[in-house]
Amino acid sequence: MNNEIQKKNERGFTLIETSIALIVMMVVALSMSSLFMYSFQNNVGGNDRALAMAVGQRQLEQLRSVNFDDATLAAGTTTLPTITSGGRNYQVVRTITDETNSDGSLKLLKKISISVTPMTAAKSWQRTPVVLVSHRSSLAIGAYSVSQ
Repeated sequence: MNNEIQKKNERGFTLIETSIALIVMMVVALSMSSLFMYSFQNNVGGNDRALAMAVGQRQLEQLRSVNFDDATLAAGTTTLPTITSGGRNYQVVRTITDETNSDGSLKLLKKISISVTPMTAAKSWQRTPVVLVSHRSSLAIGAYSVSQ
């Protein structure tokens, strides 16, 4: 008899309670999936920018390996052919300027700017260029040296 009274007092979840719980879980799952997609796109964009940085560093290393008087270090802007790295295409623009002293005379110093733009990125912020700036000097003693 005690068993029968105890079973009557026990209640399970009703269909409405179960349905509400499922709806709440579905809303949470959908919000998590959109967060997952957002983080995935940012990771892909970060990878594109890291590859663009590597392309720019390779370009700088090539310019560091030539003599200071080499024609590749002549002042001006050069747009290189499209470079492919990691299955992605990049546009590279190289700008070299001669540095001058306050009196207008040339220093034995060049400013090198490498701008690498991902061409296959999906989002506009992923297509912003990565810019590397470096200076290259002659081995000769010049007006840029600091005397003590």
